[in-house]
Amino acid sequence: MAEEAHEDHGHSIAAWTGVGVILVGSALASVAVAIANVALFVVGIVICLVGAVAGKVLSMAGYGAKTVVGPDSPDTTKPELGIH
Repeated sequence: MAEEAHEDHGHSIAAWTGVGVILVGSALASVAVAIANVALFVVGIVICLVGAVAGKVLSMAGYGAKTVVGPDSPDTTKPELGIH
């Protein structure tokens, strides 16, 4: 049976770090909405922004998803993409 090449889909240190920090920030902002605290809400949003920046910086530093290069790359125009 032919083995298919799959993309990484963001399973990287950069993606996990960014999503983790954004989840903490959004949880904090959600709690702030529930208790009606504007300052805590702003802190949560700032943490979300820091998570997005951290994910991008880590990706640019080489900790992001690896790209697929070769005949199975997504940007190829071959109709038999992924079929060997």
